[in-house]
Amino acid sequence: MAQVSAPAKLRRVLYQGDPLAAPPPPQLSAALEGYRGRRDLLVAALQEIQALYGYLPKRAVLYAARELGAPLSRLYGVATFYNQFRLTPTGRHIIQVCRGTACHVAGSAGLLAAVSETLGVAEDETTSDGMFSLATVACLGCCSLAPAVMVNREVHGNLAVDCAGDLLDRYARSLDPGKAGEESV
Repeated sequence: MAQVSAPAKLRRVLYQGDPLAAPPPPQLSAALEGYRGRRDLLVAALQEIQALYGYLPKRAVLYAARELGAPLSRLYGVATFYNQFRLTPTGRHIIQVCRGTACHVAGSAGLLAAVSETLGVAEDETTSDGMFSLATVACLGCCSLAPAVMVNREVHGNLAVDCAGDLLDRYARSLDPGKAGEESV
């Protein structure tokens, strides 16, 4: 005798309308102006969006797909393939720990662990207050300063593990991120 299984439980979903019914925000519309209908310029269009917002907001990517006449999956394929694109907001200060050969030999793994522990976030995460984002890079191109860290666009080299906290404190206290990197570590 065959057993009869219980019917599957249906999930209720509230329809909230078309998320793209309204026109895109004026600044996004202006950013996409030169790319309309140009599927060959997806990378450039995504760079424009990221320059505008600091990352690629879901709604902006939806609008871009519509305006460019490209499938949404194609835009997300490009955005996830290239390391330059971010799908989540970044912190005010972006910390990039070099993991290149010279930095690795000089102890960047310990430096990464110290920064991660100090901030309470893992690689590719942002602190809950939005102050710091932590990432690793293959090479910063300053091997003579190994191990090196870049905070925003300021390179800090020859860092000892116990210097990580002091470096982060300076950026946390800074009102102007460009001023924090002027001191030497």
